[in-house]
Amino acid sequence: MIFAPARWRSAPPLFMALVLVLLLPATGRAETREIDWLELMPAEDLALLENMPEIEHEGDGPPLLPDEIMTGRVVPEMGDVEGRIPGFVVPLKTTQDMRILEFFLVPYYGACIHVPPPPPNQIIHVKYEEGFTLEALYDPVWIEGKLVIDRTENDIGTSSYSMVATGVEPYDE
Repeated sequence: MIFAPARWRSAPPLFMALVLVLLLPATGRAETREIDWLELMPAEDLALLENMPEIEHEGDGPPLLPDEIMTGRVVPEMGDVEGRIPGFVVPLKTTQDMRILEFFLVPYYGACIHVPPPPPNQIIHVKYEEGFTLEALYDPVWIEGKLVIDRTENDIGTSSYSMVATGVEPYDE
């Protein structure tokens, strides 16, 4: 309960509402920070990416990125950042009714499946206990939660970051 000084009790209701809005802490959620994929890549990796020669595809396998960009270096300041980031889903664990519970979030469609995986610092390992469904894997989503520096490796790819999602929703600009 809020106690106002006696002289304020006779103030007009609109004035009282304004005072309360200004004095009380905001109870609504602040604007969620949008995380950009390039924020997850250290400057030296960005420089490598920007100066990389054109990738040539030879043989039966997918073209691969140079080893020096695949180290998984991270940006320490991005650890424990709360926010949301858009991307595409590469399912790792689903339910029988096809709800996605665990996945890699990647910056472009087809990563880890049709084309070589991105560098580990461009893959986020996400767990979402509630699960969600997608009509198609080429539908982008927003993932919200706390970004953590945590390496995950499996047959599909390696991630340098992880997140326990607090929300998943279709991407809209």
